[in-house]
Amino acid sequence: MPTFNLSHGTCTLEARVVDITTLAVDAIVNAANTSLLGGGGVDGAIHRAAGKALLRECEALGGCATGDAKITAGYKLPAKHVIHAVGPVWRGGAHGEADLLASCYQRSLEVARDAHCTSIAFPAISCGLYRFPADDAASIAVATVLDTLPRTPRIRHVTFACFDDAMFARYEAEFERRQAPPSKPA
Repeated sequence: MPTFNLSHGTCTLEARVVDITTLAVDAIVNAANTSLLGGGGVDGAIHRAAGKALLRECEALGGCATGDAKITAGYKLPAKHVIHAVGPVWRGGAHGEADLLASCYQRSLEVARDAHCTSIAFPAISCGLYRFPADDAASIAVATVLDTLPRTPRIRHVTFACFDDAMFARYEAEFERRQAPPSKPA
């Protein structure tokens, strides 16, 4: 199983092909819908793996706005918490989708910080049923996490849980691009 790491201050960012529901981290992020009541893709997988108590807690949260995030317990998951982030549906790119996606990553890290988490795992938010272009999404995810880490110093490990080799390759390319030495003027 391929893994790729990028160090940033006291935090390590990692991309790997893995089922996010199997990760023993402080928090996994759920690519949720606004109802927070489960759905398809990673959302459905997290709800199934966590058990019915997750749904009961989500019902009490009253939903979540696109671009925001809310936290619950992890229940039957190896993760202590689930952070439910609502990504945007891709509508061509002229409706603030990039900013809303960036907000999902930023808010998830802030919620994790407030819950005293040191490790967090993200899926590729909005890249499934919501059809966000995967190359753009990986770039936004990595850039936003790197930009937010100085304000979330407790976070020591970030995993980008890729659902397949193609998504992993996108994160690998993004990490490599950010590790490249600056080019010299000609």
